[in-house]
Amino acid sequence: MPTKVSEYMTQKVITASPEMGIREAFFLMKEHRIRHLPIVGGGGELIGLVSDRELRRPGWVDEAPDLAHHYELDDQLQVKDIMVRNVFCVHTYDTLSKAVKLVLEHRIGAVPVKDKTDALVGMLSAVDLLHALDDMIEVNKGAGKIKKAS
Repeated sequence: MPTKVSEYMTQKVITASPEMGIREAFFLMKEHRIRHLPIVGGGGELIGLVSDRELRRPGWVDEAPDLAHHYELDDQLQVKDIMVRNVFCVHTYDTLSKAVKLVLEHRIGAVPVKDKTDALVGMLSAVDLLHALDDMIEVNKGAGKIKKAS
């Protein structure tokens, strides 16, 4: 039976509102040691995602006359100004294989996980997928399916 997303997702989801300043979002992510921050609306629905990539290089940097602004994080910009709005998601009942294909196809580092009611219930990161891979390798080693290279 294929492994489900729910078995490896991170269940404790740290979220932000679209009005949060980007400096505050940066420190929230740093405090919780996360690289992806789901953005939720007033009703708790997922409306966007901010990754450390958007914080490191927001779209306005390429238009700034002086690239010294590259790392200036202040709260003049809000999360809604830099968040990705077209967010790829998986569901708890999806297979890890489906999640891996989504991550590879879109070159993303994590995907929000929703339940069957479309409520945000977790995050599945590339690190979570590596944990799954490690577990699968160990199982296959024990079954004699993987031989150590000499």
